[in-house]
Amino acid sequence: MAVNPPRPRMPPLNALRAFEAAARHESFAKAADELGVTPAAVSHQVKALEAWLGSPLFVRHAQGLHLTEAGRSALPSFFTAFDALGLAVQELRISAPKPQVSIAALPSIAQLWLAPRLPALRAAHPTLRPSIHALEEPPDFRREPFDLAIFLTRPGSGRSSKLCDDVIFPVCAPALARHLKTPADLSSQLLLWDTTWTEDWSLWFEAAGVKGPSIETGSEFSLYSMAVQAAVDGAGVLMGHEALVSRALAAGSLVAPFPELRVPTGLALSILAPERRPRRPPR
Repeated sequence: MAVNPPRPRMPPLNALRAFEAAARHESFAKAADELGVTPAAVSHQVKALEAWLGSPLFVRHAQGLHLTEAGRSALPSFFTAFDALGLAVQELRISAPKPQVSIAALPSIAQLWLAPRLPALRAAHPTLRPSIHALEEPPDFRREPFDLAIFLTRPGSGRSSKLCDDVIFPVCAPALARHLKTPADLSSQLLLWDTTWTEDWSLWFEAAGVKGPSIETGSEFSLYSMAVQAAVDGAGVLMGHEALVSRALAAGSLVAPFPELRVPTGLALSILAPERRPRRPPR
């Protein structure tokens, strides 16, 4: 017998990550989006893990994936393990002596609210290096290495600090506003709307007591900043989120034709942060 025989090898970490993500989403494509690889790469890693195990972890169907009994029973332990790994990485980042701060934000917030404030932030903290990432959804701090995030959320969502309530009201170019005397006048105008907030106009019309036109007759934008620019250019009337249009209102490039009709959405512009882990006592 060899004095130091070779030990059985664990499966590659990438294969374990691919399985956990694919099992959580029940989709190779969604797992690939999360991990930044191709669906084929996820499938290859899962097959390698199944070969190592000698048993299938998924049942493949034309309609998607379903976990086998073996995969389903193992999944909770994988959730716990990768959550713990992500938190351990966060602890490493916190202890690292570098002044970089990674910030995730909704694209509209990153462009219209955060970007204009970066010069003041750098002036107040010259050594700070903010890194901005536009995301459609708040990050999972247990899995993604962000220091904080800025999103419109429901109050009390995780560890958060409210900056201001989200309030909406119509905004448009000054020349267009001269034709708007009452909310009913909006029926003859092109309504601009963002795909992120499809209920804005119906919410405001209901609060104003007016039956408004369907937004389907208006213009749709996938980026709110594009919709703001279209409103500035006089293309139509946009439902303004106060925090995102305040600079344009202050500059006079947009005006609020009905300033008294301000409707809260129930959301708040908030700073989100990772949950703090209790520090272990020194040994």
